Amino acid sequence: MLCQQPRLRSLARLWRRRLHTDLDVQHFASIVGPSGVLTEPADLEPFNTDWMGKYKGASRLALRPGSTQEVSRILAHCNERRLPVVPQGGNTGLVGGSVPVGDEIVLSLSRMNRVISLDEHAGNLVCEAGCVLETLQEHAWARGYTMPLDLGAKGSCQIGGNIATNAGGLRYLRYGSLHGTVLGLEVVLADGTVLDSLTALRKDNTGYDLKQLFIGAEGTLGVITACALALPRAPQSVQLAFLGVDSYEAVLRTFGAARRELGEVLSAIEFLDRESFELVTAPPQPTATDGGGGGGGGGGGARRPLETSCRHYMLIELSGSDAGHDGEKLGRFLEALLADGTVVDGTIAHDSAQSAAIWRVREGITGALGRAGAVYKYDVSIPLHELYDLVEDTRARLAPLGAEVTGFGHLGDGNLHLNVYTPGVFEQRADVLGAIEPFVYEWVAARRGSISAEHGIGVMKPNYLHMSKAPPMIELMRGVKALLDPHNILNPGKVLPPAESASET
Repeated sequence: MLCQQPRLRSLARLWRRRLHTDLDVQHFASIVGPSGVLTEPADLEPFNTDWMGKYKGASRLALRPGSTQEVSRILAHCNERRLPVVPQGGNTGLVGGSVPVGDEIVLSLSRMNRVISLDEHAGNLVCEAGCVLETLQEHAWARGYTMPLDLGAKGSCQIGGNIATNAGGLRYLRYGSLHGTVLGLEVVLADGTVLDSLTALRKDNTGYDLKQLFIGAEGTLGVITACALALPRAPQSVQLAFLGVDSYEAVLRTFGAARRELGEVLSAIEFLDRESFELVTAPPQPTATDGGGGGGGGGGGARRPLETSCRHYMLIELSGSDAGHDGEKLGRFLEALLADGTVVDGTIAHDSAQSAAIWRVREGITGALGRAGAVYKYDVSIPLHELYDLVEDTRARLAPLGAEVTGFGHLGDGNLHLNVYTPGVFEQRADVLGAIEPFVYEWVAARRGSISAEHGIGVMKPNYLHMSKAPPMIELMRGVKALLDPHNILNPGKVLPPAESASET
């Protein structure tokens, strides 16, 4: 488990004692029914631990409401009793934002999973917050539309959590952020007040656009219970190429050429380095935890799209309306880059099975890292020309400690996923963490980048928020929090730094 910051250790000690009483539990059972109240340690384990086993809470109570009205009654009671609450969706986050610090009450939205409507003329989807992203993708696709958001965790992440963290995903380049996709929200405030802005109107210029406050707020300002989303039409043609290049400079040249030659149908540009590629395509190896006896582990088992060993690899996806035209366009693009030496090798998927196999290379990296050793994950935005410099500088810094470094990410929006792991060692080490933090954040801040491109702040990064937000902005954020949640019951200990560190420079 990750070494907690001193602030979090003190919060955890405070909340280790039981905060709610048996009378509270009885009251909650009267709201959600006995089956919606979980108190057994075995039942609570999944709610107390993030999916990577990095953060662990000590909640003794999880509630599973089935409606907005039930959420409202729960929060009203918690606000009156000053009981801290952690809203939780699919719990697939990477910064501890959906996991208790101590004995907070977990509020799971998983039962609230209805698709309310899909306007097949306007392409507006209205659904509850607990809908799993992949379920929404399938629902939209069957009706001629596509979800603008796509994530590796789509099989378990929930749309409410996606919105609360402003998840970016693989097709941000084409469809933009959730700030533009979300048309309306239904949100329950800390005192139980329901804010109903669940309109599916494309245009509504009536005062402050309050829904934007809750997108990316990580459940610290209110609990999202339903949403209205704008859906683009499903593409009639999807083309995918996998390329190998010999330098990061060639990655940038390929990216520039793709924007220039393929721009109107370009939907995703991803890149990964050789280290990521070798890890995810290596045969799976037994680990000490699965009875294999001793060591290494790792290996993603993904099929290698190319046998040529290259320094970097790229995925380029087109989404259009004419398969023949788009296929020819991508073919000419690849031929030209092979001819001038920018690309060393490349292949184009000829059917959906080949496309899925290529995407497994990109989407399987996180799992392969987790099987290889303890992982230290960083999600940052940096100017493109310096993007891979961070990987190389971190690799040189961590090499004496026996740690490996990989880099991959969404090239189209300057989002780097920097990963450090210790081969065969599955407990995080203080010396490795100390060599990474605050080095990575300082490196990013010096280039006016963002310390969190899409994963959020959670409990991992509040003390470094000042490296991306100026003190007046943090104080304004603190003021909004105090206005909407004056008793600090919603996801306490997340996002905002303690007051004494807010003005650090």
